[in-house]
Amino acid sequence: MNVKDSESVDVPNTVIVAHRGASKQAPENTIPAFKLAWEQGADAIEGDFHLTKDGAIVCIHDKDTKRVAGVKKVVEDTTLEELRKLDVGAWFGKKWKGTLIPTISEVFATIPDGKKIYMEIKSGSEILPRLFEELAKSGLKKNQVIVISFDKDVIRNFKNKDPGIKAFWLSDFKKDKFSDKTEPSLNGVIDVLRQTGADGFSSTYKLIDDSFIKAIQSEGFEYHVWTVDDPETAQRFKRLGAKSIITNLPGYMKKNLEGKERGKR
Repeated sequence: MNVKDSESVDVPNTVIVAHRGASKQAPENTIPAFKLAWEQGADAIEGDFHLTKDGAIVCIHDKDTKRVAGVKKVVEDTTLEELRKLDVGAWFGKKWKGTLIPTISEVFATIPDGKKIYMEIKSGSEILPRLFEELAKSGLKKNQVIVISFDKDVIRNFKNKDPGIKAFWLSDFKKDKFSDKTEPSLNGVIDVLRQTGADGFSSTYKLIDDSFIKAIQSEGFEYHVWTVDDPETAQRFKRLGAKSIITNLPGYMKKNLEGKERGKR
C-alpha cells in the first residue's frame, strides 16, 4: 500500500524522542547528551538501562563497555563503583573526556516538567524490583514514563506490576531470503501485544508498510517508530499516526516537523 492510498491520521503532536539523547552531537546515553536533547526542544529522551552486579541501574546500550570506554567490562558482572571509573566520553571527542556512565536516578533528574523518558530495558525481568524503587523515588508522574523492550517477559511482568505506566514491545523486521516473508508477521505482533498487555508496538522504520501499521492501530494499540533521521521518512510516519518518532537528531527533527506544520496553516 502506498502512503498516498492510505487514510492519513497525521498526529499533530507526534512526540520527538532523542535516541540515547542528542547522540549525533554528544556521547550517547550520557548526561551531556540528555541535557543537549532538552536544550534542543526534545519532547522525550530514550535511554538504555542495565542492572549492575551490585543491583544498581546504569544507562548504557551494550552489554559491555568496550565500544564506549575502550575497556571491556560486562555490566552485569561489574559493580557500579568499577563502572564509574570508566570514561565514556573521550571516544566521542576531547570535549567529552571524563564523562561517566550515569545512574538511572541521574538520568531521571534531567527530565523537565511535562517531558518524558522512554526507558529501554536491556536486562531481563530481574531489573524490575530495583526499577520500581527508582521510579518511586524519582518524583516523575506515570505519564512521563514509558517502558520499551524487545523482551516480551519484561513487558508482561512490568504491566502486571503497574498497568498505569505505558509499555511498548520493540521489534525489528527480517525478510526470509527463501520465502520472502517478513517476520514478525502482523498476527505475530498482535498476539504478543495481547499476551503481554503492551500498550503498543515500536518498530524500526525498515520493512514495515502502511497497512501493517493501520492494522495494529485498528486493534487499539499505539504505533511508534525508530530510529528516523530523515525528515521525509518522519513525515510519512507522522501521517500514518505514529505517536512518537525516535531520532538521533531531536533538534533538527523538531524544527523540520514544526516547520511543515506551520506551512499547512
